[in-house]
Amino acid sequence: QERILISSWVRVETKSVVNPTSATGTFTPLLSTQAIDRYRTSSDASHFYLVPDAVATPISEHDIATLFAHATAAGTSITFRSGGTSLSGQAVSDAILVDTRRHFREIEVLDGGLRVRTQPGATVRAVNARLRRIGRKLGPDPASEIACTIGGVIANNSSGMACGITHNTYRTLQSATVVLHNGVIINTADSHCEEDLMVKAPAIYKAINEIHAEIQRSPNLKLQIGEQYRLKNTMGYGLNSFVDFSSAVDIFLHLMVGSEGTLGFVSEAIFETIPLLSHAATTLLVFENLQEATQSLDLIQTTRPATIELMDTASLRAGGILVENLDLNLHSALLVEYQAENEPALAEIMRIAQTTINQLNVIGKPRLSIDQRMREELWHIRKGLYAAVASSRRPGTTALLEDIAVPVSQLATTCIALQELFRKFGYVEAVIFGHAKDGNIHFLISEDFQNSDRVEQYRLFTEEMVDLVLEQGGSLKAEHGTGRMMAPFVERQFGPELYSLMLRIKKAFDPAGILNPGVIISKDTSTHLRHIKSNPTVDLLVDKCVECGYCEPICPSKDLTTTPRQRIVLQRALTRAKEVGNLELHEQLLKSSEYHVIQTCAVDGLCESSCPLGINTGDLVISLRKDSNSGMFKALLAQSARHWGLVTRAIAAVLSMSKKIPSRIILPINETLRSLLGYERVPLWSADLPSLGSARSPATNSNADFVFFPSCLGTVFHSESAGALKSLAKKAGLTFNVPSNTSNLCCGTPWKSKGSASGYEFMVDATYKALLDASDNGRIPIVCDASSCTEGIIKAISSKSTHSLKIRDSIEFTERFILPRLHITKKLNSIALHPTCSSTLLGINSSVERVAQAISESVLIPDDWGCCAFAGDRGMLHPDLTASATRAEAACLNGKTFDAYLSTNLTCEIGLSRATGESYQHLLYQLDLLSQAKSAK
Repeated sequence: QERILISSWVRVETKSVVNPTSATGTFTPLLSTQAIDRYRTSSDASHFYLVPDAVATPISEHDIATLFAHATAAGTSITFRSGGTSLSGQAVSDAILVDTRRHFREIEVLDGGLRVRTQPGATVRAVNARLRRIGRKLGPDPASEIACTIGGVIANNSSGMACGITHNTYRTLQSATVVLHNGVIINTADSHCEEDLMVKAPAIYKAINEIHAEIQRSPNLKLQIGEQYRLKNTMGYGLNSFVDFSSAVDIFLHLMVGSEGTLGFVSEAIFETIPLLSHAATTLLVFENLQEATQSLDLIQTTRPATIELMDTASLRAGGILVENLDLNLHSALLVEYQAENEPALAEIMRIAQTTINQLNVIGKPRLSIDQRMREELWHIRKGLYAAVASSRRPGTTALLEDIAVPVSQLATTCIALQELFRKFGYVEAVIFGHAKDGNIHFLISEDFQNSDRVEQYRLFTEEMVDLVLEQGGSLKAEHGTGRMMAPFVERQFGPELYSLMLRIKKAFDPAGILNPGVIISKDTSTHLRHIKSNPTVDLLVDKCVECGYCEPICPSKDLTTTPRQRIVLQRALTRAKEVGNLELHEQLLKSSEYHVIQTCAVDGLCESSCPLGINTGDLVISLRKDSNSGMFKALLAQSARHWGLVTRAIAAVLSMSKKIPSRIILPINETLRSLLGYERVPLWSADLPSLGSARSPATNSNADFVFFPSCLGTVFHSESAGALKSLAKKAGLTFNVPSNTSNLCCGTPWKSKGSASGYEFMVDATYKALLDASDNGRIPIVCDASSCTEGIIKAISSKSTHSLKIRDSIEFTERFILPRLHITKKLNSIALHPTCSSTLLGINSSVERVAQAISESVLIPDDWGCCAFAGDRGMLHPDLTASATRAEAACLNGKTFDAYLSTNLTCEIGLSRATGESYQHLLYQLDLLSQAKSAK
């Protein structure tokens, strides 16, 4: 059945399977065959590349069941993707790709935090954020926790840096709801689940019991299985479940762990949590070479560290780690951390551990440190190491990340042998890093798969690497899952007898072969050599990206159109299409990208804050907008910078006049103008827009304490922040200057975000000169009342190599210099607080929260807060973007009442007011209402 999806401005036709029993009670479009959807989801963090025939975004378990029925009837297959950080090719497909991130993100803390219920689209970081306030956390702690989802954690049996095999997914998963190939839904927490499994999935129930009985009767099988799982091991199916458990339901549940979407779909899971050890001491131990680092592990292990992370020389260089008075040559390092519940316990651990560290043959005199900033910097480097190393690959090559586990006693031998293999096969840029405490290491190589000779070299390298690991008694996969990468080698690791059991499991769970074929179980011995991703050269920003997906959860357009990673994936797809002469595809993607890539990017820069490489995809979008500017619009943009005071007054006048015209008259006129001149150029009028703002006037005071640079937003719309800052400064006994010609000045963001380089350069130069003069060449700090403008000014003047301006946001300035001089006359009971993307990038969210805490007994920052995507005028050009970006945050506030709803930016206040139906105000406005000068009585 044909179905039309209509957003505010774009009509997208999709081929759909209709599910009349959808939980919403309406028809649900399950499958999109549009090129934009197929190609934006074609790539994940692995080195495999497949373009799906269709993309599904289900909202319920019933939708999943419908998809299974469709795949069976159509003779096609289903692959699930949650976070897209999978590294072994288990989340790409050339059939139906199911994206479960958009509608499966619910989280519920149970039993005071002892357990947590979560859906597969929620990230590990999001779940831990709920648990942190009650001193608990998930057991699995993958380095990619910012982006990896619960679906991926279960599918890959994720572990991580500290949990080992004690607190991994297999050990901490308590129950799950599973949708089977035939649409049957099994909840292992139900009291009647054993009966459900037996009656509704008899083939699965029978196979589980038969295999369990065979293993129990055979001491040899039990011994083989025990040997396989003494280390981290995510190869194949979890046969250890047949040894560790006796009931069919428990075995069923634990077979789903690590099954990579090949046995069914986990729609919900309940985990047992573990204590959050909030006190930590960290050190970086540098050794002369890799052998000395790995040989020290036995001694370090006696001190019971929480983590020991290995980094070889290349890793240290890629991570930008500098060691004082040391030119890194063959050196390697161990990042060691100890954790405890409280300070006394940590102090005792540090005392014992430091004694042991002093005995090691390390460079310098390393000391354990409790400095939080140092710890965060080291872990930021370690967690972003894959991306940092992969980004330095040669142009045109593909990065491949393997992970293995061997007994710790064999780690040194294995690492040295690996380095010999790197030299033998020409992988001179290869690096080794990983979780040394568990004998689990990752190594990354770059290969040119456009060269058939190099493909053969990679095949031979893989064969020798597999032999090496198995000879050392290791596992070919420890964390990242079997995927396509190691599917040809499952039987070699487990042997024919255990592998035959896995074939029986797959047949029972997936008789029609619709669930992620080619993953874990594959008859193709060359699976790991097929569908390798190529990375065409696009531009410097795009070429750096390794598609890790760290940017996606934080992106405000993720639930509407595309994410930063997908924008880059689409640029690569456009380049590939052009290179092979597929002009029809190129045109389709280019046309769809106008809305999905260019118009609906908030250009908020948050992606830069979560990207290990510091990529700001907004810069890419700005360059694309620049390309689309032409003719009169381009000229008007440039000229508006030269007459900004006149422009802002004209806009304010038009808005003021429109307030007096009935909506029934002005809305049709507004819509006509938008359709004629472009939805990207004419804002959508709305009755809820604030009233007329006030003109900005210069001010001069001798011996001023600061320069006040009022936002031009306050000229267009009524803003409380400027008046509040002035009032607060007066209460605190501070005086300020306002730059001359201030009405014509701006941070430049409006021109930068629209790709008008000439307008931006003109405005930045004019504003810089005015601020330089007003601040006495940088002697006096400059304060702006809107956090987005503060961030804009800082970025704008960063190009001035000799600048000495001290730019401060009004919140940070108030906390440091005004708040101590105030007396809070009354405290509110509760505040709902919305930090902004700009306050986040400025690093002042702690100041925002502390100012809010000064005026309220309780301050709530919603767990699902994020950039509102109003982004200056973006929320008026594309209200659908802001509505999508704020939906989750608004849901967090549903059913709750607060004395005040506050933020730090006018347009964010508009966006959140629309989303919640509450009136958001500037934080300083409330502070002004509730305070007086300290000396006043």
